[in-house]
Amino acid sequence: MPRKPRKFEIGGIYHIVNRGVEKRTIFLKKQDYSRFVLGLEFFNDENPIDLWALVTSKRNGGPKGGTVPPKQVGERIAQARKKKRKQIVEILAFALMPNHYHFIMREIIPGGISLFMRKMGGYSMYFNKQYERVGPLFQSRYKVVPIKTDIQLGVVFVYVHTNPIELKEPLWKDRKVSDLRQALHWLEEYQWSSYHDYAGKLVFPYVTHRRFFIDFYGGEAQCRKAVEDWIKFKARNANLGPEIIE
Repeated sequence: MPRKPRKFEIGGIYHIVNRGVEKRTIFLKKQDYSRFVLGLEFFNDENPIDLWALVTSKRNGGPKGGTVPPKQVGERIAQARKKKRKQIVEILAFALMPNHYHFIMREIIPGGISLFMRKMGGYSMYFNKQYERVGPLFQSRYKVVPIKTDIQLGVVFVYVHTNPIELKEPLWKDRKVSDLRQALHWLEEYQWSSYHDYAGKLVFPYVTHRRFFIDFYGGEAQCRKAVEDWIKFKARNANLGPEIIE
């Protein structure tokens, strides 16, 4: 039975989640995370792009022996960034975990999010080539939660950015943080999210549209405080109410 097409409203904001099939790891090394983040940046365009050509030598073909020196890759990416692009979504925030990812996105053109998510499916092809596997990488269609209220906006922003703490705090989903200092330090060290860009340390400045949440909170310092306050709240074993999508 065909699946019903997603319905996204222009200007609507959505929390999007997907994880590896059978909860398998989808990022095995730093290169995988980097490749995925490049997809977030360069697939956000109405025009097609050969992302593989940016990071490999096409004459060698395939993942084996095709890698070029990091300096040359950096030069190629810098040149690609100079080309004019017409973005199809606004990526407001993201976090990558070993076996799943979280996005907060806004629909800005009809069908923009759907098109972007189809383009991001190219990561599965990359992964299967890289690790000589076949079959689906993700367990199902991505899950979507529309964000309708300011309360939801505040919750989803801190939820996405604090998600990596789960890697250090096994009772995170039970709303408990046993070591507040360790949790805060881990979040400062964890690279694969948009948290640093909101906290004033640009790591992936070309990926996200940050003005919306910066205005929502009243500045970068307030964005950071919102995230830290939620961690401190959980460290006091606070009852935060019903869980949101994970």
